[in-house]
Amino acid sequence: MRPERIPQLAPRERILDAAEELFFNEGISRVTVDAIAAKAKSTKMTVYRHFDSKDALVLEWLRLLVDKYSEVFEVLSAQYAGDPKAQILGFAQFIAHDLSAASYRGCPFTNSLAEIPEPGNPARRLIEEHKKRQFLRLVVLCAEADLPEPNEAAMELTYLMEGAQVVSQNKSIVGVGENLMKMVRKKITG
Repeated sequence: MRPERIPQLAPRERILDAAEELFFNEGISRVTVDAIAAKAKSTKMTVYRHFDSKDALVLEWLRLLVDKYSEVFEVLSAQYAGDPKAQILGFAQFIAHDLSAASYRGCPFTNSLAEIPEPGNPARRLIEEHKKRQFLRLVVLCAEADLPEPNEAAMELTYLMEGAQVVSQNKSIVGVGENLMKMVRKKITG
């Protein structure tokens, strides 16, 4: 959260901004409601006035993150209407863009899944549904791009993008984003 934004935002938005930054940088379980309140220049009581619990705050943060990813697909669909290969490349570029940041901690969805082991947890279900929709969107794009076996092609693309995020996180290979883009281009152009 940029400090100059703090006084300009309503309390709920300040809390969400603070939670987003802390969850990204430290993980869900390590972040306390007190830390979120302090970062938001708010009080714990204000946090609970806007969110019934930390779990409710986590769920809202993840909903906003899902919306961001969905918006990327919508923008790419409009920008590259009728060009499914460009849409696939655009999504891969969206993923690759963050991989080179020194502060990159991995996919926020995957990291959250690791911290939310309960199968029925609403946040976990939200992530699982999001990942399924993302995969199905790739299947449709692969079919529209006339790639052989679109389901398998979408699986391979998913493995490439998800795997790149893990490799970038563990820093075992340099240039992960650039390598990801080369592999995705090769996959969709043959």
